[in-house]
Amino acid sequence: MADRPSFDAALWISALLSHFPELSEELAPGRPGNACAPGRGPSGPHHDALLREERREALLTQRLHGVTAPGHSAAPIRLHISDTIRDITDGVVELEEAVHARLGLPRPRRARVPERLRRIGALLDRIAEDRDLAGHVTAETRRMARRCARALGDVETPVRVSGRCPWCDSVSLRALPDSRTALCVNPACRCADTTCGCHDDPAYRHVWPEAEWQALADASGCDPAELEAAVSAPPSVPSAPQGARR
Repeated sequence: MADRPSFDAALWISALLSHFPELSEELAPGRPGNACAPGRGPSGPHHDALLREERREALLTQRLHGVTAPGHSAAPIRLHISDTIRDITDGVVELEEAVHARLGLPRPRRARVPERLRRIGALLDRIAEDRDLAGHVTAETRRMARRCARALGDVETPVRVSGRCPWCDSVSLRALPDSRTALCVNPACRCADTTCGCHDDPAYRHVWPEAEWQALADASGCDPAELEAAVSAPPSVPSAPQGARR
């Protein structure tokens, strides 16, 4: 059985393979509700300059990554989506090259993101033999999968952990995977630090960064290993709709 880090990496890779193609669909201009669609939205010099910048970004994305926005070539795209595509594309290229270098393999051939991800996945048994490399592959694929999910509009879900909040004694401790923090979700909770935002902002919750997890565990009775597992858990990968697979 493969080590846990490589097993987790396989699930993150599956998540990226499932959702990365959706980013190019989100690049489609003129989607319903697009404020920049013809006949709607603001106009004027500032707006025209913004459209020119977005078009330049679209052309750069197409040239560098082979991603073409469907529809009219002059229509604007959403820059945060193209930024995400560029970040994930660069990240996958660098990750595959790092894996090959660490395993003593020749430099990988050029390919698009899905093919590179499949090639990394095919090496997971060898990657698992190097604990440091397995941890790096898991961390990078997790980071990219979560960035992809955020760009597609998925909302981060807090993960419940055991123990009681050391400030309000409620069983309301949660872990946030993206920021790798713990927090108390009890609206009435107030910590001892009067400068903390939980005292004057109703929407704020006292948080513990990863560096303070051991102190939180000592005070609350939760297990640091449980916190680590909560923020590292791979996502469930939805099955593709029937007929979607080629």
